[in-house]
This record gives sequence, C-alpha cells and structure tokens, in this order.
Amino acid sequence: MNANKALWEMGDFTQLAATMRDSGDALVDGLGITPGLRVIDLGCGDGTTAIPAAQRGAHVRGIDIAANLVQAGRKRAGALNLANCTFEEGDASNLEAVEAGACDLLVTIFGAMFAPKPHDTAKEMVRVTKPGGRIVMGNWIPGDPTLVAQILKISSSYSPPPPEGFVSPMRWGVEADVIERFGAAGVPADRINFARETYHFKYAGPPRNFVDTFEGFYGPTMKAFEAAKANGRDGALRAELDALFAAQNKSTDPGRTLIPATYLQVTVSR
Repeated sequence: MNANKALWEMGDFTQLAATMRDSGDALVDGLGITPGLRVIDLGCGDGTTAIPAAQRGAHVRGIDIAANLVQAGRKRAGALNLANCTFEEGDASNLEAVEAGACDLLVTIFGAMFAPKPHDTAKEMVRVTKPGGRIVMGNWIPGDPTLVAQILKISSSYSPPPPEGFVSPMRWGVEADVIERFGAAGVPADRINFARETYHFKYAGPPRNFVDTFEGFYGPTMKAFEAAKANGRDGALRAELDALFAAQNKSTDPGRTLIPATYLQVTVSR
C-alpha cells in the first residue's frame, strides 16, 4: 500500500477535525466563495473546508488519499443534504482522474503539504486550476513555536530516520521552497503571495485529554508513539506533549482547551 495512504488511514482524523470546524469555516469566509464557483478541496479530510464552501453555494469536489475520510465526508455532506459537495479518493501528486482546468479555486489546508512528491504536487495543483483561477494552501511552518509545528518536531525526535530521499512536508512552510516548486510548474514568483494566519483548535476537555486525541487518532503522532514504545520511550514522549499542550492552552476554563497554531497561507494566482 502507498505509505502516505497507510499513514492517514491508520487513525481517525475525524476526531481531530471536530476540533477545527470553527477555523475551517472562518477560513472559507475569507476566500470570496460565490454560488456556482468550482472548488477542489485537495487533502480534504472529512470536509472541514469543503463543506463550508458548499454551504456558500460552491460546487465542491473533495479529494483525499484516505478512504475512511472520504467515506466520512460523504456521510457529513449527505446529512446536510449538500448535493453540491462530493468526495473521492485521489493522490495529490497524481490527480489522474481530474481534467486540466477543472476548478476555479483549489484549496488545500494542511493537506497537499503531506504528499511525498512536492514538485509533482505543485504541477498537479497548477494543472487542474483554470488560468485566471486561484490556489490557496495552508501549510504548517517548520520551527514555529505554536502547536502543530511543535507536535511534529517532537514526534520526529522519537521516530526512526526517514527513508532516503524523503522531503519533509514542513518545507511547504518555507516561502523560498514554495516559490521554487510553483516556479518549476510555470508560475512566476510575482503571482505567489504569503501571509501568516492562525488556526484555532477547540476541544471540549482539558489539554491532557486533547493529547489523547493526537495519540489515538492522528497518524504522525500514532507512528511516533509506536516507535517510542518499542524503545521504552513512550512515557517521555507523552510527558513532552502533555507539557506542550498545557503551556499553549489559552482557555480560561480548566475543563476546556483552546490552542492557536500559526500557519503559512499561500495564494497562487494562475
């Protein structure tokens, strides 16, 4: 099986996505969605941005590599009677089922950044977006002090070395790398804009319980715990994550968790 597919199917990302709904809706609010707009949500999960876009009248095609998340997205869209929101399996680095110029707007929020072939992924995003359309990416930033960048940094220190030729997904959070990748796909640098934005995770429980969600359902963290346990270091990993979540929690209610996380928003004009 494709290793990336296996990673994202090993957990249940819907458990984490449930804490991201408000920020997904707010992000879509800023995209200028109009009725009839053709949108592809790449690496869509169960529809954190796809469903709000459809609720604003867009025709949304959600694409994700994980079969369980595609099924979860279909179930959510069906429950909301959103016939204009479909979900299908697909690989961001090879969108063979998607025709050129298929969308007016391609959105990928913490999705395509995890595809293992970044140059192929950039070319595919450009190919399926019509001339005059837009690509909007949300990417975590390497070394950033906020939550997800630190989770991935801590997790990697407990995991075995990556295979030869591995390119960290966090490089999508480096502006120079983004410019180089889209440049290779034919997009000049002056058509690429960057902004630092904030996503908020809202969890109805204390930070320690929120760590349980990452440990039990988020593929990269699950893999880190698997490797740490084999080396007798799972307790140390858990202690680091508990401390991180407690330190970053902004909620004044001890029974709830609110944690902001900074990301790089990339807007490409085709």
